[in-house]
Amino acid sequence: MTGSRAAARVAAGSLLWASIAAAQPPHEELTLRLNPQTRELDALAVIALQSSGQVYLTLGSRFEVTELTLNGQALNRRSERVGEHQRWVLMFGKREGTQRVVVRYRGRLDAVPQADHQDVLNGLPAMASERGSFLPAGTGWYPAIEGHWFTYKVRIELPADQRGLVPGRLLSEDIAEQYRAEFIHEQPSEGIDLMAGPYRVHERLSNASEGKTARLRSYFHPDIEPLAEGYLDSSARYIERYSKSIGAYPYSEFSIVSSVLPTGLGMPTLTYLGIDVLRLPFIRSTSLGHEVLHNWWGNGVYVDWERGNWCEGLTTFMADYAYKEDQSEEAARDIRLDWLRDFAAVPEQRDQALRAFTSRTHDASQIVGYNKAAFLFFMLRDELGPAAFESGLRRFWQDNRFRRASWADLQQAFATVSGRMLDIFFAQWLDRKGAPAVNVEAARVEQTGGRFRINLTLAQTTPNYRLRVPVRVTTVSGIEEQTLELKTSRQEFAIEALARPRSLTIDPNLRLFRRLDPKEIPPVLRQVTLDPDTVTVIPSRGAAVQQAARALATRLMDNEPRFALDSAISAQSPALIVGLSEDVDALLKRLEFPPRPDKVAGRGTAQVWTVSRPSGKPALVITAQDAAALEALLRPLPHYGRQSWLVFDGAKAIDRGVWPSQSVSWRFD
Repeated sequence: MTGSRAAARVAAGSLLWASIAAAQPPHEELTLRLNPQTRELDALAVIALQSSGQVYLTLGSRFEVTELTLNGQALNRRSERVGEHQRWVLMFGKREGTQRVVVRYRGRLDAVPQADHQDVLNGLPAMASERGSFLPAGTGWYPAIEGHWFTYKVRIELPADQRGLVPGRLLSEDIAEQYRAEFIHEQPSEGIDLMAGPYRVHERLSNASEGKTARLRSYFHPDIEPLAEGYLDSSARYIERYSKSIGAYPYSEFSIVSSVLPTGLGMPTLTYLGIDVLRLPFIRSTSLGHEVLHNWWGNGVYVDWERGNWCEGLTTFMADYAYKEDQSEEAARDIRLDWLRDFAAVPEQRDQALRAFTSRTHDASQIVGYNKAAFLFFMLRDELGPAAFESGLRRFWQDNRFRRASWADLQQAFATVSGRMLDIFFAQWLDRKGAPAVNVEAARVEQTGGRFRINLTLAQTTPNYRLRVPVRVTTVSGIEEQTLELKTSRQEFAIEALARPRSLTIDPNLRLFRRLDPKEIPPVLRQVTLDPDTVTVIPSRGAAVQQAARALATRLMDNEPRFALDSAISAQSPALIVGLSEDVDALLKRLEFPPRPDKVAGRGTAQVWTVSRPSGKPALVITAQDAAALEALLRPLPHYGRQSWLVFDGAKAIDRGVWPSQSVSWRFD
């Protein structure tokens, strides 16, 4: 997901799964009053469940419980403290049938913090303000039966100028002296997220599929209300697109909700996106579709967290990547190249097997869990063909709708529709870290009459993968292409050509997830910021510059930066150099580094570029006119990891690019 409730889901996935498989999971009816101005929450929860023996009831420790009963009998309100929650043991004994737990409680929520995207990924508390309130699932703002998913009905009461919602179907809405709304979620859920704000609501009905309609809503702050109709138009198109390719839209509504935080969260029936994110002109054609699709993958078919997260890769492939394919084959190839370059920047110690990925916590985990996983689905489509691949997706949806599913369930769906054993394919891409490197070890041309034969040897790193290697032969008459089945570490092939060959290139269109040749990888920011061996040097003096440079290095690096003197820069470690322009230029000259590139020289208030060094270890150089110009890079620069160079005017990137790469070919002439 653009960013999801992944952390909460992982926690939920490690608990007992009994309730979601049960015929009747617990049902919670929650009535709450929220005052965003005072941040006070008053609530009454009634939980009905079929259970015997004992269960644990949990609630955030910030809340005061004023009533707690079990089957009409008052319970001791004293609890044990477990992390940020308070917990009670509910003893049912041998009593069978429906148990009824009532909890009345109140408390004060946090103020809305100044948060960046990483803060959102790492988790936020329940918070409120008149500008916007967010009560995330997993923060304990409602009582829950530990280890159980549940259905729910929520009644919300807010001041008259506020609007609020939770994931689910809107049952009723009343706008009078106060705002009241009621929602129901009839499928087992891992938790409840609540959002509120001074929203202006726009609504329309959309044809979902199979004769059904979906209620589409936008809950936008007044300053972005003019964007509402465009977002509703795009949402309708995405719902229609995925209903046709996967199966009927699984819910009765979809809402786009604006957030005062830099969020990009997907939940059943809605997405919660930051105001500044929604303003970006490309979001409707990129991230919005990703979040709509999550109503099938993640919120329609649940992730079996204990056996890996397939959901982010499949959603990335069917949304972010698919939209590039809609544009052109060149755009699609470019994003595959980005993925392979990103992976090349992941240090070996930060890599992990794809099956081990559960949620995004840093850039390295996203590169594996989103990008590598999406590339797996791209290669699987090449392996099976588009028709069988699409049929497999529909089969997976039909078999696992509102159930927990794993990579094994995906494999089974594709194997069933294709009639093929896919054990080797899935095992090599899911259970191994890293990726194969493939190269031409030898090649020569033989001519017999008017025909030409290329005898070549392909080699790959061990352990061996089974690979379908595309090969392009450029001849005097044009281009000829074949696909070779590489099964061993070193394998000989013979290729017939209709005209005299000039060159041979393996995987020219990047259809294999592989280790790129160094010539295919121009240095980008991410190669430096992901590497824990990177040495950071700040050649400028002065407290303000030092503080700004250290803060920027801390924001950029995917781990704790290693600050050192310039004497610590060696050919064996990547380097990050941050400082004022004159000081940095002097250091580069002293180190005999290449001078400032023409692309950035004399432009903007700050310049950023990467340097290739003979040792293969890159350097990242950041220069600015003053401390304020360095501080202006704190928020924007971490989002440009795929770039080789940038020019900034304040916080705005006014130019950027990637140094050119070289294709690797075996030449016969």
